[in-house]
Amino acid sequence: MFLAHLLNQAGIEAVVVERKDREYVEGRVRAGVLEQVTVDLMRRLSISGRLDEIGLVHTGTNLSLDGRMIHIDMASLTGGSTVTVYGQQEVMKDLFDAAEKRDVRVVWNASDVTIQDADSARPNLAWHGENGAERLECDFIVGCDGFHGVSRSAIPPRVQKTFERVYPFGWLGILADVPPVDHELIYANHERGFALASMRSPTRSRYYLQCGLDEELADWSDERFWDELAIRLGPDVAARLTRGPSFEKSIAPLRSFVSEPMRWGRLFLAGDAAHIVPPTGAKGMNLAVSDVTMLGEAFEEFYRSGSTSGIDGYSSRALARVWKAERFSWWFTSLTHRFPNMDGFDRRIQMAEIDYISGSAAAQRALAENYVGLPL
Repeated sequence: MFLAHLLNQAGIEAVVVERKDREYVEGRVRAGVLEQVTVDLMRRLSISGRLDEIGLVHTGTNLSLDGRMIHIDMASLTGGSTVTVYGQQEVMKDLFDAAEKRDVRVVWNASDVTIQDADSARPNLAWHGENGAERLECDFIVGCDGFHGVSRSAIPPRVQKTFERVYPFGWLGILADVPPVDHELIYANHERGFALASMRSPTRSRYYLQCGLDEELADWSDERFWDELAIRLGPDVAARLTRGPSFEKSIAPLRSFVSEPMRWGRLFLAGDAAHIVPPTGAKGMNLAVSDVTMLGEAFEEFYRSGSTSGIDGYSSRALARVWKAERFSWWFTSLTHRFPNMDGFDRRIQMAEIDYISGSAAAQRALAENYVGLPL
């Protein structure tokens, strides 16, 4: 949807093909932290009205080691860059509302999607929709269809290289209509495991606990969740914790994944279709936005001047930023989580690194620069 708006702004026709309906897409609980690059793009596309009104701007974030708080002043360390808490489903609503006003075409409930002739001058997309079988011939196809979509599988295996790291734990997350425990996020490293205190609004909290991949939601009552969260956040933070019934609860596995290249012929990959990051670094949606920002520039250059330099350089340019985000997300996950095979030495090294961060402006600056988002 971001790419469709960028192309629409440049006078380039685009069609978005979506396998679900709008209600489903807007109802999915997903990311909530927007990098400065993403916020700037929403303003550039004139869809930032609600974001500017209700988005929560964070100038800092917090690390906690067994209850000891370490504040990272991101804005002062990065020359004023911040992040904004604003749910992905809210971003989607803004994109869809603007699409209706701007005649950006969205095809809903498309099933049996196939990509053909991607390596030719006129690739085409076929699907089964509300009007039966449909087919669209186009100049380019961009696969923004996630890890399980059809786009990546349309690239021949002989062309692809994949890189993956699967983590031996997941995140148990809840949403509850209670005030957040802090006005900024808290990433807690505790001997019992990782915890994250986040939010979606001043009255809605999002909390996570590291859990085993074999755990069942049925084993986690709200009472058990709140009790464990209080332990991992430490007594000082727990004293401010407001408990309440959860209205959404889920367990998500963590993985790092990259598929190279991100282009084959006239088929381009963007977002989760090409790469997955653990959510620790808050990079998933933001990486997708940076991908399509680069693509938007490349397509505009092609249609304006006929130059293919941006198109030809897209994969290497995007992957350079992707791998930096993968590195940061892997590092931040390794810093804050308990791994099953950790021994006393590993734990002491982890604690020493957090202690180093607490006293080093250079280390804090490196964390802040990556957290707010590296430049395109």
